[in-house]
Amino acid sequence: VQLQASGGGLVQPGGSLRLSCAASGNIFSINVMGWYRQAPGKQRELVAIISSGGSTNYADSVKGRFTVSRDNAKNTVYLQMNSLKPEDTAVYYCNADGRRTYIGGSRPFQSWGQGTQVTVSS
Repeated sequence: VQLQASGGGLVQPGGSLRLSCAASGNIFSINVMGWYRQAPGKQRELVAIISSGGSTNYADSVKGRFTVSRDNAKNTVYLQMNSLKPEDTAVYYCNADGRRTYIGGSRPFQSWGQGTQVTVSS
């Protein structure tokens, strides 16, 4: 299963960006989709995740500013980022886990997107 992310870029502090990530391939079902980020010199960290039923979980640093959503029919997850701060600058990666179709049934998968750069700077 492949993930294709888009929507990153350069934005001024206080601005907004919307990231998208579409899953494709032999998808049987997707459980959790979400976003992680990695800033230079730091470890990759969770930003926000959403279950197939719509339950969400956010990093404390983005609560109230970021909103994760998904379109199950399109196998796509979104991240609406508002009130962006310089410390939000990072490469953002989408992630998904679930089951892929396989001969005679299905197998679990976990996939990462290629990463999209978000830079918040004046």
